[in-house]
Amino acid sequence: MPLDLPPDEAATLRRGEGPAVQIDLIQTMIFHAAVAALRLGVFSALERGPRELGALAGELAVDEANLRALLRLLVTGGYLAEGEDGYERTPAGAWLAGPDDGFGAVLDFWHSLIGGLWQGLEETVRTGKPQRDFYAWLQERPDVLTGFQGVQLRIAEWLEEEVLELAGPPGEPARLLDLGGGHARYSLAYCRRHPGLSATVLDLPEALEPGRAAVEAAGLAERFTFLPGDLRTAEAPGGQDVVLLFNVLHGFPADTARALVGRAAGALRPGGRLIVMETLPDPVGSVREEAFTRGFDLNLIHTQGGRLHPVETIAGWMEAAGCGSVERRDLTRSAAFCLLVADREG
Repeated sequence: MPLDLPPDEAATLRRGEGPAVQIDLIQTMIFHAAVAALRLGVFSALERGPRELGALAGELAVDEANLRALLRLLVTGGYLAEGEDGYERTPAGAWLAGPDDGFGAVLDFWHSLIGGLWQGLEETVRTGKPQRDFYAWLQERPDVLTGFQGVQLRIAEWLEEEVLELAGPPGEPARLLDLGGGHARYSLAYCRRHPGLSATVLDLPEALEPGRAAVEAAGLAERFTFLPGDLRTAEAPGGQDVVLLFNVLHGFPADTARALVGRAAGALRPGGRLIVMETLPDPVGSVREEAFTRGFDLNLIHTQGGRLHPVETIAGWMEAAGCGSVERRDLTRSAAFCLLVADREG
């Protein structure tokens, strides 16, 4: 979390009388320290209350002197506090347990991503071309891929109820196509809501495994078909009552994203519904959400050649693909997301 600077120090930096960028350097060190603590089990060990340094080092099987240096930096960063009973988590540290749990999983994934792929950012800006292939990089790192899939699943779990309320299918649908929804969380939610609905999920082969497992666990395997393929080239089955295109378009440059919207609309029957969910380039929310969104946009540009496309642009693509009037429906659970809903004409 941000350093809690005394007012006089903060004012000095705001006036340009000191190197404010030093704070960014310190925060980078704290970021690395927090992830190291996650992976070592520091935060989960402190869930049970304060721990003395020696006891904590013994429990974690780490070097005591080095652990002390790590913990002191986390105290500086506001994640831990040191008192008579040893070290304990602060309210900020309580958000972190382990690299596979809650926001700790998010932090762990972004640490791997930024550390592994953000080199050469200046070349991306200079040339207009991404320097790395995000999905190829993921395939070489199964643990990071699992973490990425977990983050996507948690987002879906948080949003799915509101999504269903804001963007239902037309009438009593029979066929749903989920493009790029490998974890199948949204298509499962729609199928639970509509007993007569069957779903087809099209995504990269490795992305489909979590969805298959989830569908089996839900006892709905007979209502699902999983199609491995690249969204840019795979043939999508037609005659759909509803097509979902959730958190997909930002992974592609504009020409590819527009073509994908056209393919999605083309898979609908006349009167079928296209539902798109995307991250807003300029969310109306907190400063924190706005700041993260700007960093996310730059990450997409650098690692995938994608970007956050303006809502008006996506709506135009939908209409050009044969959809009628497009309705925008903003989510309240996260100001960063919105839904675009339109029915195919004809």
